[in-house]
Amino acid sequence: MSKKIYTGEKNYRSIIKAASWRVIGTIDTIAISFIITGNIKFAVSIGGVELFTKMFLYYLHERGWNKISFGKIEQKPNDYQI
Repeated sequence: MSKKIYTGEKNYRSIIKAASWRVIGTIDTIAISFIITGNIKFAVSIGGVELFTKMFLYYLHERGWNKISFGKIEQKPNDYQI
């Protein structure tokens, strides 16, 4: 009977993914905020706040999904070595 092995992520990978995604998201938020308000200082302050809150939420979301096996491909260990 083979043991199920699920691939996951290390904490630092989730942190780097969260940071890179948040840079993209923050630029988008600043642009939208500027278009709506016409005030660049206000737009940057909105982007600055959401940068950290959404990065933290994304990290928690990623770690939560890594704890469940739903949608993961089962990786069976090799019975031989090359």
